[in-house]
Amino acid sequence: MAKVDGEVQAWTFLDPDHALAQARAADDARLSGAPTGLLHGIPVGIKDILDTADMPTENGSVLHAGRTPARDAHAVTRLRAEGAVILGKTVTTEFATRAPGKTRNPHNPAHTPGGSSSGSAAAVAAGMVPLALGSQTGGSTIRPASYCGVYGLKPTHGLVSRGGMFQLSRSLDHVGLFARGIEDLALLLEVVAGHDQDDPDTRPRPRVPYRAVAAEAPPITPRLGFVKTPRWGDMDGDAREAFGELSDVLGEGMEEVELLADQSWEWHRLTMDVELAINLAREWAHGRDRLSASLRARIESGLAARAYDYLRARAAVPALLASVTELFEQQFDALLTPATFGTAPAGLESTGDPAFCSVWTLLGVPTLSLPLMRGANGLPLGVQLVGPREGDGRLLRTGRWLVERLTRD
Repeated sequence: MAKVDGEVQAWTFLDPDHALAQARAADDARLSGAPTGLLHGIPVGIKDILDTADMPTENGSVLHAGRTPARDAHAVTRLRAEGAVILGKTVTTEFATRAPGKTRNPHNPAHTPGGSSSGSAAAVAAGMVPLALGSQTGGSTIRPASYCGVYGLKPTHGLVSRGGMFQLSRSLDHVGLFARGIEDLALLLEVVAGHDQDDPDTRPRPRVPYRAVAAEAPPITPRLGFVKTPRWGDMDGDAREAFGELSDVLGEGMEEVELLADQSWEWHRLTMDVELAINLAREWAHGRDRLSASLRARIESGLAARAYDYLRARAAVPALLASVTELFEQQFDALLTPATFGTAPAGLESTGDPAFCSVWTLLGVPTLSLPLMRGANGLPLGVQLVGPREGDGRLLRTGRWLVERLTRD
């Protein structure tokens, strides 16, 4: 692992001895006859904005260097309860925003892995862990999953607790999941989903058998709505060609729909800027000179925003969500749209543009990135599927069907 990570640099904290101690404790428990969990002995990477009581959590910022939480984040607690070995903390961009960390794309280290969950996606893609947790407030799970060629899931907003995760935007923050297959994503979701009194956006609900749902054959052949979005013309040419070929393969099983207005991206931007300005008020007051220029600009934007504009943006979300929900209820099993503008951009100065992800984050609907294509340069190119709120299991099932459908062809 040391050799691989020397090139990829996915980890901000990694203690092999501590990981081995966890694995030995899991073995001892099994040998003693104790029941084993769903993730018994499985190594998992944790994005460095999710608290871990036995490891530092520094939120990708020098302002939080050396921070050691008193307890685990809720999702980490659930992982440990099922026997997972927490291998270490993966690199995040600064406070899960846009200023890059040190991580490189495992497919070509001269290209970005995306962000902000750069380390989690890269660690899974490089084979260092089979599972990892990240987050998404704009496109921080789906984009790096696409760039790194792994499976990524942004669950329904409030399905997985953010308790113990650095809060950037209550309205937009999601815990994100990375794996190398649909079945593993379903298993990970089954473990971490659930109510938590520390996250007011979660609620009590029955435990869903996501693995069983994802493994089922769809009752009828799924229908997909193809959403190009107003940003289609800005995509790389080879990416547009790849989606054109995908459309040809799916034929009548996919229908193009026009859905999103340009204002929806502004609603997301305004919501994020205002809420991050509130949540980073302490860092702004006492350490703004040590924040990146890009983050300072976003905080300044949030501080300058009018309350009227913010509230109007939040009030616009239910109507947009209702129009999307109607499509799922009457026409489509999932919406298909690009995950990114193309393959991972060259250079490490940027993590790429999250525009194809941010509107779905605004709506809180589940999204899934499938590593189905490659660009002209040979790098991965993800396909994004969007499902209805609370339809995470069905979305995984449709994703598995699509992978199998394209594999057959």
